[in-house]
Amino acid sequence: MIRVLIADDHPVVRQGLRTFLDLQDDITVVGEAGDGARAVELVRELAPDVLLLDLRMPVLDGLGTLGELTGAATRVLVLTSVGDKADVSPAMRAGASGFLYKDVDPVALVRAVRAVHGGQVLLAPEAAEAMLAGDGVAPAGASLVPLTDREREVLKLIAAGRSNREIARRLAVAEKTVKTHVSNVLMKLGVQDRTQAALYAVRNGLA
Repeated sequence: MIRVLIADDHPVVRQGLRTFLDLQDDITVVGEAGDGARAVELVRELAPDVLLLDLRMPVLDGLGTLGELTGAATRVLVLTSVGDKADVSPAMRAGASGFLYKDVDPVALVRAVRAVHGGQVLLAPEAAEAMLAGDGVAPAGASLVPLTDREREVLKLIAAGRSNREIARRLAVAEKTVKTHVSNVLMKLGVQDRTQAALYAVRNGLA
C-alpha cells in the first residue's frame, strides 16, 4: 500500500485528490496539510511514502518545505499550477522526485504516484521543457563525469524509468551485466541510488 500525504492550501483541491486516490486499491491518503510547515510536521510524524506538494502555500512554501525535508525517506511529487514553470529546476535540485501540473489527467496522476514511489523520476512534458530551457542542464562543454558509451546508455534508460531486466533486454546483454554497469554509474556519479542518477541525467541533458 502506497501511503500518500497531500499538501495544498486549498481544501477543495485536497478533498478532490483524497477522494480519487482513496479509490485506488494500492494507495491510501494518510493525511492532509494546508501549509508547508504542517506538511513537514506530518512527514516526520507519519513517514508517508509519497508527498503530493503544492509550491504555493502559506507559512512555508513548497521549496522551503523541500529544504526542510532533506534526507527524509518520503519521495516528493510536486503538483502545482501551470504558472510555476520557473520552479522546476529549483524544486528538482531541492530533492523532488517528480513535477506535475494540476491540469494532469487523474489517471496519469495515479501512475505518477506509483512511479515516484517505485524510485523513478517523473516530469510533465512542460516541466521537462522548462528544465531543459533553464539552468537545470549543464551548458555545452561543461565538465561531466566520464562515463563509457555503454554506461551512458544505461544511465539514459535509468532516467527513463527502466528496470535492470528491461535494460538488459533493450541492450541484449545479461541482467548481471546491467547490474555491474548500474553499480559503476552510481559510483562514478557519486550518488546513492537510481533516482539521484536519473536526476543527474536530466540536469545534464543526457535523458
